[in-house]
Amino acid sequence: MFKKQLAMIVFTLCVMVSYAQVKINGVVYDEYLEPFYNAKITNGKNYALSNEDGEFSITISNKLPQTIIVSSFGYRTETIEITSLDQEVNVILKENLLLDQVVISASRVPERIIESPVTIERFGLNDIRKNTSNSFYDGLTNLKGISSREGSYGFKSINTRGFADFSNSRFVQLVDGMDTAAPALNFSAGNLSGVSELDIKSVEILPGAASALYGANAYNGIMLLNTKSPFDFTGINILLKSGVMSQEAAGNNTFYDVAVRMGYKFSEAFAAKVNFSYFEAEEWHANDSRNREVDTNKLIDGSLNSTPNYDGVNTYGDELFYGLSNFNAFLQSVRPGSPTIPADLLLRRTGYAEKDLLNSYKSKNLKFSGSLHYRPFKDESLEIQLATRLGMGDNLFQGTSRFAQRNYYIGQSKLEVKGDNFYVRGYYTRNDAGNSYDLTRTGIYLTEASTPFGSYINDYFIQRYLNNQTVEASRNYADRNRLQPGTTAFNSAFNKITTTLITEEGGSAIYDKSSYQHLEGNYNFRSLLNDWADVQVGGSFREYNPESKGTIFNDKDEAISVQEYGVYTQVQKKLMDERLKLTASLRYDKSENFKGNVSPRFAVNYSLGQDKDHILRASFQTGFRNPTIQEQYLFLNTGVKTNVGSTADNLRRIQYRNENFFPGFGTVITETTGSDIINNALLTRSVYDTNFINANGSLIKSDYKEIQAEVVKTFELGYRSILRLNNNTNLDIDVNGFYSQHDDFVFFQDVVVPNYGTVIATGQLDADANLALNQGHVREFYLITNSKSQVKSYGFGLGMHTKFFRNYDFGVNYNFIDYSFEDADFGSFEPNFNTPKHTVKVQLGNDKLFKNFGFNINGRWLDSHKWVSPFAKGDVEARTVLDAQLNYRIPSLKSKFKIGGTNIFGKEYLVAPGSGRIGKLYYISWTINN
Repeated sequence: MFKKQLAMIVFTLCVMVSYAQVKINGVVYDEYLEPFYNAKITNGKNYALSNEDGEFSITISNKLPQTIIVSSFGYRTETIEITSLDQEVNVILKENLLLDQVVISASRVPERIIESPVTIERFGLNDIRKNTSNSFYDGLTNLKGISSREGSYGFKSINTRGFADFSNSRFVQLVDGMDTAAPALNFSAGNLSGVSELDIKSVEILPGAASALYGANAYNGIMLLNTKSPFDFTGINILLKSGVMSQEAAGNNTFYDVAVRMGYKFSEAFAAKVNFSYFEAEEWHANDSRNREVDTNKLIDGSLNSTPNYDGVNTYGDELFYGLSNFNAFLQSVRPGSPTIPADLLLRRTGYAEKDLLNSYKSKNLKFSGSLHYRPFKDESLEIQLATRLGMGDNLFQGTSRFAQRNYYIGQSKLEVKGDNFYVRGYYTRNDAGNSYDLTRTGIYLTEASTPFGSYINDYFIQRYLNNQTVEASRNYADRNRLQPGTTAFNSAFNKITTTLITEEGGSAIYDKSSYQHLEGNYNFRSLLNDWADVQVGGSFREYNPESKGTIFNDKDEAISVQEYGVYTQVQKKLMDERLKLTASLRYDKSENFKGNVSPRFAVNYSLGQDKDHILRASFQTGFRNPTIQEQYLFLNTGVKTNVGSTADNLRRIQYRNENFFPGFGTVITETTGSDIINNALLTRSVYDTNFINANGSLIKSDYKEIQAEVVKTFELGYRSILRLNNNTNLDIDVNGFYSQHDDFVFFQDVVVPNYGTVIATGQLDADANLALNQGHVREFYLITNSKSQVKSYGFGLGMHTKFFRNYDFGVNYNFIDYSFEDADFGSFEPNFNTPKHTVKVQLGNDKLFKNFGFNINGRWLDSHKWVSPFAKGDVEARTVLDAQLNYRIPSLKSKFKIGGTNIFGKEYLVAPGSGRIGKLYYISWTINN
């Protein structure tokens, strides 16, 4: 009897529940009355997604009236009141104004862009669809104040506000909260291990210092790439792309790009996705033949036949040199009265062109990512994510040298738990250099394999000064045994050199299997404070474990491990009818190799106008950058000098054995330590450079210390508004200006250390040290340390965006940025600003020019500027670049076809001396179900 009653009760409850809920059906359209796919319809904790025909069905309570909310990223949210169970629901979603769109990066809480306490640039789904560039990542360069470092076809990185070369360690890039910095490099490898074009949902970029919330290295700015959730974006999406790259040096070459995304929602509690993408392309060939001029530190036209001191930008093996004036005494003894060889005339041997040292100019990249998502309560109040992503392939990278990256690998794995008010995530990043090698060392050892440098010098001298031959004839004679590219002998030597580690005799191969693990969390107390304010606390911990076998770091005999942590808090409060918003943040970070850094930020926003659509803002913020693991632990003999990182732990590891030969007395053994490099060194130029000595004095003692973190303090003002014009037209305006003060910039200082004796003070050496200099018993180093020069940077930007004639989308922005500094380093320091002073960017498009047919055009002009990097310094010409695309949708095939081109004016341009000139690129793509 009891069982029957229990069954009856359960049946009755089920009937009551089912009767208490009903299904509402409807259709979602865009503003052109086309079916809207994947719009989200919400009622409380219940939600549904519209299908390819815009149709949806959602369960709601039959207790009317009810409210459903229809939304999609990049579109205005619509609220619909349900007053009847048989109500016909038709919803039109209109594209959102840019400044109305919601971001989370500026304050770690959702807020409209217009309300952000600092400058922010955003690239959403609509921007990605309208993108004219070859990929969404390339398209970011069209945003205001954003620049792209295009080191090669495959390697590109984003930066803001200057001070970066291709080693972009002052800018942080996050993918779903994971820092994409490679463990050995401490800067992001761009999109090589990033996000598939099919999986990217939005990009948020904060120009300027952001260390108060994001910690170390958020110095120039930070970029957050957010991917699509498999709960919201389901199905199979495919991208097929191909085209032609055209360059004078490389000719016309075809490239291929394919991507697949699969997302599936198994239930309201469980979903998963996987992404696969692959591209293959011919790299932009680098053939800069200009000569590095030592005295003027400029790139000048030159050739092997015109000067013995030829050091071509993209030739390798000509880096070592010998002063021909050393032959003067011998020349006078053989031919008395002969003209004296100038003291500054150097001889370099003939190097190899870059194309001779690459077994292929092909760039390849394979990316894979996958994630599992679990929502125990079947809503967004709690979600657990397990994700992994990896990238591998072949590429070119330009740092202190040019490097051929072969079979590289970068991988990340993440576990994250997040809820309405918190998140905790941990991830592990690892990389493998594969079969990568250094082109400079490869060239040096190939030349040495044909003829030892000493024999080469003697052969040249005899022909040039005893046999009175020309520079060309003398060089040709010295090169008579040169290994010729393509021959069996050349290939055999090349293979041996590139498979032998740098740490071994005659090798150029890089070994790198470094990793780091990272843990961080954040909690927002707003709900516990009855919405009085957003009060957040958070923290992070990271441990680096570099492993290079001495090829990059000083870890051949002793492993390296570096730990760092940070804690922060932020309070954000709205006052005066929510017109005034105050934001205050404070963070403390500590690395075991450096003193702690405190990073405060304070921002004020004030809203004007009836609709609060005119926002004034002011902020003070700080940033810092810990020196990279390379800058801390580098210990690499380049063949000319030794590069040394100057942390105390690295200096402790350095111990040289010097064999000092004295004619008539034999060899005396001495020792040079890391302490000597700091405490017993002279500025090299004060010993050997006559012009420097005349201007600054001789024998200047180096007083540069162990390396410390860089620090920046920034003041910023801004104005954002949405102006409501006639005919329902809106004009978005964004104006910002900043002023920054930079201290302790990291740079390379050239020092010389006597093998014995003491440098007492500037101009004062004891007898032993004086003897060491006279005998040439010294060691030269490039010490990585902090500049004493204070740098100031400043700039402003103006951006406007509107629509006219209903469907035409138009935007224009202008950016000015510059810097100044007072030299306190005897001319040895020059900031790697590497950014044009003036930049103008224009965009015009119409997604509905005709039915299912649209176009978009992007143009940008960049001013000329100087490029400074360890590899090369030189001027970069101004350039105008025009990108364009036409697109056509076929809804019945769920397909979009796009044909377009980048740099379609066709004038090739250099991003930096030594990189390949960028030519034209034309593409055609087919996107299915996206």
